[in-house]
Amino acid sequence: MLKWIIRIAFILIGGTLGLLLLPQLYELINFSSNPWLNNPYVSVLIGAVLLYVLALLMTDYLIEFLKWMEDRLLKAPIGDLLFGTIGLVIGLSVAFLLSFSVDAIELPVINSVLPVLLTIILGYLGFQVGFKKRDEIVQMFMVGKATSAKKKFDETNPQALQQSSYKLLDTSVIIDGRISDISATGFIEGVLVVPQFVLTELQHIADSSDTLKRTRGRRGLDILNRLQKERASAVLITDEDFEDVQEVDLKLMRLAKKMEGMVVTNDFNLNKVCELHQVPVLNINDLANAVKPVVIPGEEMHVVVIKDGKEQNQGVAYLDDGTMIVVEDGKSYIGQAITVIVTSVLQTSAGRMIFAKTK
Repeated sequence: MLKWIIRIAFILIGGTLGLLLLPQLYELINFSSNPWLNNPYVSVLIGAVLLYVLALLMTDYLIEFLKWMEDRLLKAPIGDLLFGTIGLVIGLSVAFLLSFSVDAIELPVINSVLPVLLTIILGYLGFQVGFKKRDEIVQMFMVGKATSAKKKFDETNPQALQQSSYKLLDTSVIIDGRISDISATGFIEGVLVVPQFVLTELQHIADSSDTLKRTRGRRGLDILNRLQKERASAVLITDEDFEDVQEVDLKLMRLAKKMEGMVVTNDFNLNKVCELHQVPVLNINDLANAVKPVVIPGEEMHVVVIKDGKEQNQGVAYLDDGTMIVVEDGKSYIGQAITVIVTSVLQTSAGRMIFAKTK
């Protein structure tokens, strides 16, 4: 089917070219006196036949070229094609406007050749600029969008802190869910930012074939919906992305630097990497540990030893909030409720660990 479409197109083009160009060719070779050749239908027929013969030789090559172009276009990102097309349209528009000034030049060759060259060159340059500067164009609009969102937030919340900043949420803190409860209490100021690449990762988790992952992903999406309803304009979804970086955590840190915001997470490793890159970070686990009751060395506690520890004769107990207590010489008390004396407390971003000994 495609072969016949190409051949018919060649026939129509050949007939048109024959009607327009063959009479001039007859005059150059002194055949214009021939009445049979002066017939326009004959010129159309000759042009159509010549182009049809050419189509028979070129059809297969054209089909391969069209398939190659189709594959390239299908594999290219839609954003690249969109911005490349916009640049092409702008380049052709500029070439069209410049052609009016070219018409003022009274040189026949320049009048006919220069507009064609301007169209090709400016069209190509416009496409390349739109294609290669896509990220910078998107970045310009996203910065403006983020600024307007922050301005709107400040206007609709006159009692908010003047130094409100952006808080960028990562996937782990969204799935964890405690950020919603903290936000409801009003302890988090500023605009909560959820990048699109985080949403994409969350969607992949929600679509996972693993039941546990799927449940966690859907919980994260529910938490985001709850945040949007509670904070209204104070939650910003941004399309800003960094295609040269594959890791979501690195993208999040670069976006935090760019927006001069803070990363909100409960991932211990991301916390450390942010500190290395000098990116401000808020760790939900640090906040949870900070609001736990203070345990002082020498204080007595009543606990139930659950299991043995890693070291010899150690026992392990837990508080109601999940804090682990390592009891020296507590292995023999497994399953019993005993009174212990706190000897030391180890506090990290991963949690709190209490060391104690039997009374």
